Amino acid sequence: MTAPWAQTAQDVLAELEVSPEGLTTAEAEARLATVGPNRLPTQARDPWWKKLAGHLNDVLIFLLLIAALIKAAIAIYTGDASNWIDVSVIAGVAIINVAIGMIQEGRAEKALDAIKGMLSSRAHVMRDGTVSDVDAETLVPGDVIRVRPGDRVPADARLLEATNLQVEEAALTGESVASVKTTDVVAEKANVGDRTSMLFSSTLVVAGTGTAAVTGTGADTEIGRIQTMISEADEMDTPLARTMAAFGKRLAIIILGMAAVMVVIGMLRGISGPELVSATIGFAVAAIPEGLPALVTITLALGVQAMARRNAISRKMASVEALGSVSTICSDKTGTLTQNEMTVRHVSTRAGEYDVEGTGYAPVGRVVTSDGAPASSADVTAVAEVMALCNDAHLEQDGERWKLIGEPTEGGVLVFGRKAGVTGEGWSRLAEIPFDSATKYMATLAQAPDGSRHVLVKGALDSVRARCTTQLGADGSLEPFDADFWDAEMAALAGQGLRVLAAARLEAPGSLDSLPEDGPRGLTMVGITGIVDPPRPEAIAAIAEAREAGIAVAMITGDHADTAKAIALEMGIIDSPDAPTLTGAELQAMADVDLAEVVQSVHVYARTSPEHKIRIVRALQKHGEVVAMTGDGVNDAPALTQADIGVAMGIKGTEATKEAADIVLADDNFATIERAVAEGRRIYDNIRKAVLFMLPTNGAQSLGLLFAVLLGWTVLPLLPVQVLWINMVTSVTLALPLATEPGEPDVMRRAPRDPKTPLITPDFLRRILVVSVLIGGASLLVFAAEFYGFLGFGGHRDGALAQSAGLTMLTLGQVAYLFNCRFMTRSSLTLDVFKGNKAIVWAVGTLVALHVFFLYTPFMQTLFRVTGIGLRQWLLSIGGSVVIFLVIEVVKAVDRRRHPAVTRMRA
Repeated sequence: MTAPWAQTAQDVLAELEVSPEGLTTAEAEARLATVGPNRLPTQARDPWWKKLAGHLNDVLIFLLLIAALIKAAIAIYTGDASNWIDVSVIAGVAIINVAIGMIQEGRAEKALDAIKGMLSSRAHVMRDGTVSDVDAETLVPGDVIRVRPGDRVPADARLLEATNLQVEEAALTGESVASVKTTDVVAEKANVGDRTSMLFSSTLVVAGTGTAAVTGTGADTEIGRIQTMISEADEMDTPLARTMAAFGKRLAIIILGMAAVMVVIGMLRGISGPELVSATIGFAVAAIPEGLPALVTITLALGVQAMARRNAISRKMASVEALGSVSTICSDKTGTLTQNEMTVRHVSTRAGEYDVEGTGYAPVGRVVTSDGAPASSADVTAVAEVMALCNDAHLEQDGERWKLIGEPTEGGVLVFGRKAGVTGEGWSRLAEIPFDSATKYMATLAQAPDGSRHVLVKGALDSVRARCTTQLGADGSLEPFDADFWDAEMAALAGQGLRVLAAARLEAPGSLDSLPEDGPRGLTMVGITGIVDPPRPEAIAAIAEAREAGIAVAMITGDHADTAKAIALEMGIIDSPDAPTLTGAELQAMADVDLAEVVQSVHVYARTSPEHKIRIVRALQKHGEVVAMTGDGVNDAPALTQADIGVAMGIKGTEATKEAADIVLADDNFATIERAVAEGRRIYDNIRKAVLFMLPTNGAQSLGLLFAVLLGWTVLPLLPVQVLWINMVTSVTLALPLATEPGEPDVMRRAPRDPKTPLITPDFLRRILVVSVLIGGASLLVFAAEFYGFLGFGGHRDGALAQSAGLTMLTLGQVAYLFNCRFMTRSSLTLDVFKGNKAIVWAVGTLVALHVFFLYTPFMQTLFRVTGIGLRQWLLSIGGSVVIFLVIEVVKAVDRRRHPAVTRMRA
């Protein structure tokens, strides 16, 4: 079937089986019953059980749950009720990890719910031969609707009539300039932005009127098609998720392998079945870093909160960290890199050239000469009066923001008039010729405060100059019109990516009270203006920061190539006007393989469609790039879903875009992305620090249990519930301050990290093994001394006391190692180790209090089978922790000599 924009209006009506007078109420109701209501399908959120399954989908959690099941089986088999305590604690740890993740995800969803609303709720439709105001959801294909300025188009429709109709389609096409609509047939393969005979659901009418036949509703609209593309886009795991998953699988294999070795050794040593199973479960529980998922979740949650304070709402916690891995940011232009507020930047007259300060619709700024002096000459005033008075736009102030009512280009020149001192006060309009896309100009007859009358005309240069015979000379006198001069001026402005609008006027006799139907002639050209959708100043700085951090920035826009390249050059996305650019038509002609060959060298894409954006993102991902896609329009939503990180604008962004995004910027500020990247890199650094801190604890416990089995000890140095206390309380309490460590000084001067880099590098692994042996050996020696006797003391065979003493050594050894970890390579033998992060001191104090509570409270003694220890055990553990701290500092000193260039941890 031929597309409606490629058919005549009459053919479309015939195909829809409707007359220009529209449907009857009965026909509309019958069609509504068939096609359904005119609304987008709602994106249902996952039910709680599905979210629960997602958070349980972790191999280490699986191992914990298996351990709990085995313990439960032993409890049932042996009838020993104490095993149920182990079951409860192990299962409780898994539940806590899952609960933390679900609570944080729910908070992010609630924060996003505060930003809602898009589609039109009402429509003006022809029913039974009369115009009715109806609920937009009742529209059906074949309905004939009418639109006027300020209306939001309620459905996709083919124009039947259009009078000076202009529609803002930036949210759908990415173009900052309103689209001029006509009833003319266009090519069937035309991009959305070039389908001038169509109205699209959710776009905004800014000028003129029109009548159109509805051709698509609900999911069959252009927005509905884009929503379908969103659902079909590939969901990408974050780099951290992939890294943690790989780490968990490797660790699980090691744990299972070592557990099997323990079983064999235990059988050879003749250890009884229940005791061997208990020891094996204890080893597995000891080796699993149960606190790590909670710590990662908490670290990410703190990052989410930090970014929320900076106006970035994260829908998924891992998305903040994932930004730290981004190697390419693909950004929409309109409203993201630019303000989506047309601004006059330059004015050319015969007398000179002037710059206009200020951006956006706020009437703040000056018109200045090339040397920066204020311009107050008559030629500037002449241009400003035409632009401000031959104008149908209006400005309204809403707090600190200025809101435009009308067409964006008219708003831009209206603001220029205000900056030049033309407010319109005392002027009155006597007649007008509205802008028409065929004539490309607007004319008004205006009366000045002094009673004089003037014909004012603004429009495209080719249309205005055809009506000019003179121009305002440099000395203020009239001189013959010089077409070559104005053509050269227009070419110069167009080369800068500026849209050119010309101004002409004519002094009219006091008796003139109307304008000729074919328009005024004999005009005097007074000047031209260069208009642009200005870049956000903060975005320019953010792009420079991103490039310094090794992150490429690509602009993907629906705007024209020359405009896109000029903006990209000004913003620092490209360094030369000769930089390669690809248009939508060129992309359409390229195979995916060809696009992949050039995608890393192209940073400007113009006149693109949603399909093109997805292809670009996928081509970059084929090279291993971690891609962030920013945008605010519906046309950006599919690419945001496909990208590793989707970033939507919260103020000007559409609902579909926000739903597709991982991060929503509440302030629509591109610079917030740069801060999020820095935050993401800091978070990943801190996660690595926490892993480097926590794993030696697990290693120490595992080695202790392994040696106990090798030596044939019948009393283990640690019980599974005691291991869980150390892993979930002691380790997490001490590791939490590492989550709040400030960012490294060079965090935004590094290249993006390779997402394939494992969480544990060879250097990290060596450090973990050394510290595991130190802390594990010290803990085992204290336990052996207390239970079997060593160095002339102990040997009382009290298992609870010996285990409590060993646990204290393990705990204080971790405290010492925490201070080693604050500075990954440089010496911690400095007072600086106590500065810069007050949470460290609070954590150590809290842990000591918790450990005392753990050892001396009857309830905890029963639950964890521990007992209070004496002064001797405390002094022995404190002395051992000091030794551990000093030995690790020696290891760090050796590392510094081996790698003198490395002075800090790098991602």
